[in-house]
Amino acid sequence: MKYRIANLWIFVVFLPLLLAFSPTVNQGSSPGIEPCNTSNDVFEAGEELVYKIYYNWNFVWLSAGEVVFRVYDDGDDFHLSARGRTYSSYEWFFEVRDNYDSYISKETLLPRLSIRDIKEGNYERYDKVTFDQANQTAVSLKGRSRSEATPENFNLDGCMHDILSIMYYLRNVEVSSLRTGQEVPVKIFFDRETYPLKVKYLGAEDNTKVKGMGRYKTYKFSPQLIAGEVFKEGDEMSVFVSRDKNKIPVLIESPVSVGSVKVVLKSYKGLKYDFTAKVN
Repeated sequence: MKYRIANLWIFVVFLPLLLAFSPTVNQGSSPGIEPCNTSNDVFEAGEELVYKIYYNWNFVWLSAGEVVFRVYDDGDDFHLSARGRTYSSYEWFFEVRDNYDSYISKETLLPRLSIRDIKEGNYERYDKVTFDQANQTAVSLKGRSRSEATPENFNLDGCMHDILSIMYYLRNVEVSSLRTGQEVPVKIFFDRETYPLKVKYLGAEDNTKVKGMGRYKTYKFSPQLIAGEVFKEGDEMSVFVSRDKNKIPVLIESPVSVGSVKVVLKSYKGLKYDFTAKVN
């Protein structure tokens, strides 16, 4: 059970957030954007997005925790960070302390350094990945902790993003050319593997309700789910993204093997543009 919750944190929070932005990515490229040299016109340093996670178990909705995404200025790079925490009231069941950091080029939005330092119950993992985008290689320093981590070299299939950088890269992609029902592939390098995934675009909605935050104009997506410990065969996830220049997820809904999960936008600040997707 606890193993499933640990996977939940990754697959229901981080992966849907990145997949939500991927509607026009096709075989590593997309109309109007270069996968190896992308300019940014969507976010800026100072942006902060906070998401609240609810877990439904036996018809009871539990307020489980939060994930906070921040963007910092780091000279020629943006420093992206994500901090996942369970609330103290939930930690009797399962405690999460997850830290993700990515340093990406302001010129290309590609990562040069990615750090994952997590604690989920009794499970701990440290993984520091140094990318050489020019030579399409990466070195992963991975272990239970930083002191126990050992290096391994990898060859990459073209320009490669990590779990954080892909989110911000794909926010710069236009969505106007997408057809309803279209499925599109995306790939990331995560946990020493390249993940090929698909996402389906389900159209635009004018009145998406977000608990405690009001109603929004959104784009709706359904990321591919893989049956196993977390999801059952036939499960479908829904991701709702703000229909404005900011392109941020406002709501994620998903069944899981033992209940269901909602991830809702709790607060935001430092957006580059006015949040015009909000209806009321």
